[in-house]
Amino acid sequence: MSDQTLVVSGLAKSYGDLQAVTDLSFEVAPGETFGLLGPNGAGKTTSISMICGLLAPDAGSIAVEGVEIRPGSIAGRELIGYVPQELALYPDLSGQENLTFFGRLYGLRGAEAKARIGETLEMVGLTDRAGDKVNEYSGGMQRRLNIAAGLLHRPKLLILDEPTVGIDPQSRNAILEAVAMLGEQGMSVLYTTHYMEEAERLCRRVGIVDHGRMLACGTRRELVDLVDQHDQVTITLAGNASVAKAALAALDAVVDVTTTDDRTLTCMVEQASAHLPHLVDAVASAGGEIADLTVTEPSLDSVFLHITGTALRD
Repeated sequence: MSDQTLVVSGLAKSYGDLQAVTDLSFEVAPGETFGLLGPNGAGKTTSISMICGLLAPDAGSIAVEGVEIRPGSIAGRELIGYVPQELALYPDLSGQENLTFFGRLYGLRGAEAKARIGETLEMVGLTDRAGDKVNEYSGGMQRRLNIAAGLLHRPKLLILDEPTVGIDPQSRNAILEAVAMLGEQGMSVLYTTHYMEEAERLCRRVGIVDHGRMLACGTRRELVDLVDQHDQVTITLAGNASVAKAALAALDAVVDVTTTDDRTLTCMVEQASAHLPHLVDAVASAGGEIADLTVTEPSLDSVFLHITGTALRD
């Protein structure tokens, strides 16, 4: 039996001549937030519909906590919390009433239901609006309540499909903070997005998908190393920068050094975090004094562009 929360193996789905998903395989570990990053139309929603058992795959298998997920079977469904792109709420009911209804579907009653509803409302920042009707909520508040509904039964795996599309910055930040908190509390999260900064902020590992295929998968560092991108280290000296340029260029980890101005050097470095002490020592040995040092790692934007040949599209 696998020790992974989610195991997806060889998943495929087509609609006539359109191959929506092709041989998709990945795993999500306990307590991990795993990102599926790709543009609209990449196959993310089709994939998670199959993972939730809402859509039958043409090929492949899905298991959550070792339980195989199949359409038409309820086995393993209680292990999953699914938050779709479209709102699954009753607008004429209050936030509290919506969660009470969904809690009953999960078999929650009485004090336990009340406690769970209180916990989830607090997590998504809606405690003070619990008695208001959902049709009086902003779009961002409705999305936050949508997430609360998916959390009520404390699933082992929470699946979020583009949860921040088209919402205000305050609600977006509240959602991202809530997802980060869930990971810290040990919940496994499958997070689909086409926003690079969300994947970088939340996800320990990211799978880059496009046209239904997994093009690359790994931590940010692993993805960056895969496409041979380098970290940029900018060093500002108290005096003239030229005294340290040759010493830095002599280091094996330094790919290139350029002088930005009289006091500033820009170094392209392989895995800079591991070599910063050597850079600092080289500057000091050359008689330089560092006034400021910053490290900029390559973004997932550059990785996506390198792998797909195009920028991430909406």
